[in-house]
Amino acid sequence: MADHRVEKDSLGEVEVPLDALYGAQTQRAVDNFGISGIRFPRVFIRALGLIKESAAEVNLELGLLEPTVAAATGRAAAEVVGGQWDEQFPIDIFQTGSGTSTNMNANEVIARRAGQILDGETGMGQVHPNDHVNLGQSSNDVIPSAIHISSYLQVAEELLPAFAHLAESLRKRAGELADVVKTGRTHLMDAMPVTMEQQLSGWAFQVEQSTERVESCLPRLARLALGGTAVGTGINTHPEFGKRISEKLSQKTGLPFAETDQHFAAQAGMDTVTELSGHLKTAASALMKISNDMRWMNSGPGAGLGEIVLPELQPGSSIMPGKINPVICEAMMMVCVQVAGNDVAVSEGNSRGNFELNLMLPLIAHNVLESITILGHGSRLLADKAVAGFTVNRERISGLLGTNPVLVTALSPVTGYDKAAEIAKEAGLQGRSILEVAAEMTDIPHAELEKLLDPRRLTEGGLE
Repeated sequence: MADHRVEKDSLGEVEVPLDALYGAQTQRAVDNFGISGIRFPRVFIRALGLIKESAAEVNLELGLLEPTVAAATGRAAAEVVGGQWDEQFPIDIFQTGSGTSTNMNANEVIARRAGQILDGETGMGQVHPNDHVNLGQSSNDVIPSAIHISSYLQVAEELLPAFAHLAESLRKRAGELADVVKTGRTHLMDAMPVTMEQQLSGWAFQVEQSTERVESCLPRLARLALGGTAVGTGINTHPEFGKRISEKLSQKTGLPFAETDQHFAAQAGMDTVTELSGHLKTAASALMKISNDMRWMNSGPGAGLGEIVLPELQPGSSIMPGKINPVICEAMMMVCVQVAGNDVAVSEGNSRGNFELNLMLPLIAHNVLESITILGHGSRLLADKAVAGFTVNRERISGLLGTNPVLVTALSPVTGYDKAAEIAKEAGLQGRSILEVAAEMTDIPHAELEKLLDPRRLTEGGLE
């Protein structure tokens, strides 16, 4: 029994797997682009399904599709939205730059599935990928719109909640550790004291600022290219199509999608997605810093800082028994490096637009969606498996703070800079505390020295 069927397109006959919902154009893309094995993620296929479902409804309202065809097409597209046919989207990310192959993949899958639905309901299963499913659309406005929709969905449903969770976790731990005063560090060298509340609240603010930056570009991300068709002029589509389909998409997702005010820019460039990618890179740089700070604070246990102990999640060495590594922090740091690399690909891809179309849309989609996804997942892991569970080595922190020569900074307004530097040097040479040496080298009363050198007071700044 044959395991394939023969389909025809404008180039001739193509053998397609017998049980495939897709057709000739998808099969040609599968045959042509066996490069990476990387496919579009679920959220992008969902966005394509939403576009096709909304298009069927709008074209019915405009009197451009027969009710039976529109209903079957909408139902088939809704199945794509729900993830029922993800295996029917086999095309590699590295394909034709417009993403035409993937748009036709969606058209073919939905058309054939709609035909199956009609065969069961009316016995008339003729639905055409281009004439019906793609009516009023072009790959050149569908794929940019799918990138915007899928990015917005992933940001709203995954990334922003993950950032909020991480910031909340940091704020909670900051409050719990408000009484801990530790050695501050600049240039990785001992500096003036800070509280752990101050340190962790700084981290939380960085995450909250990352949220604000990402949110700032969402109004632009909500503007869709649909209605522009081939080059932005709206050829072969109803003049109300772009406005109506954007309204449908907004109703279905609860997100404020609207037709773009400038179709030519929306199809020729991916500036807003590039802006979003830049904000993701900024967030990644902040999360890199936070993760690496925790890794340093955890270092040791004997020869490092040893200020905190991260949760023990797995053995850290295949040769050194008992070694435990800061695995979550390191995983997060790798996420951050990947996001930074993805941003280079997105910005370079955006710059490769020529005239009325960007030619690297699939590449841009893959990289920005990967960045959103891994930043979200990584942020939740950092919150739950590192921030929430680390313990504080209070004895170690107190010991390091007591011998910190930079505490002499508090004496500088009283003794002068040069005398304070002399005290610090002597304390370092003798391995004694600043308080002890200052009591011998100055005539400041002991009670006054204790007040001046109180680490808690030094975290509050200012002059008395």
